[in-house]
Amino acid sequence: MKLLLVEDEKPMLKALHEILLREGYDVTEAEDGETALGQILTDVYDVVVLDVMLPKMSGIEVAHKARTHGIKTPILMLTAMSELDDKVTGLDSGADDYLTKPFMTKELLARLRALCRRNVQSVDGSLSAGDLCLDVQGLSLSSTKTGQSVRLSEKELRILEYLIANQEQIVSREQIATKIWGFESDAEYNNVEVYISFTRKKLSFIGTDMEIKAVRGLGYQIKKKS
Repeated sequence: MKLLLVEDEKPMLKALHEILLREGYDVTEAEDGETALGQILTDVYDVVVLDVMLPKMSGIEVAHKARTHGIKTPILMLTAMSELDDKVTGLDSGADDYLTKPFMTKELLARLRALCRRNVQSVDGSLSAGDLCLDVQGLSLSSTKTGQSVRLSEKELRILEYLIANQEQIVSREQIATKIWGFESDAEYNNVEVYISFTRKKLSFIGTDMEIKAVRGLGYQIKKKS
């Protein structure tokens, strides 16, 4: 899981980074709101841990601007404030959950696991984009327009799962390789292209209006055919 950790207090940043690394997260850091927003808008994360009190731009502003730009990445907001109004402001700005400092490590990790599960799939285990319906549990893809369905390999499923979960964004070949094959995998970028080709054939087979579009020099995005 790729995680953006936004915290300006260096001891807290270091401690959280070490905890999250031990839990298997691929952690990127930011120490101010402007940097954090730039990373959220240009990279793809599974979850963002966002402190409220930040230099240059508050966490409230970062969350609001990210949502305004169509970013749907789950956001867990951290704050030393415990008043109800502060929590409501954070949630209204676009945060998905709220944790008040000081907190127990077990609670932080449980909240993150819940947000990551929520981001991956819906309650019934499916994801959708346009007329596409991806059944994560059943390893199948179908079109609500044509009624056709097809079975997917594990890699095809995970590529579609990742693209659909981040359908408002362009994801790079490196991001796909890291997400599907793992951070320390020796998988080369041509593996991504091969499996993207396989997945496109499945999309064509069911007659969907959606396509995996290559954006030159940037990566791939799933979107409706133009």
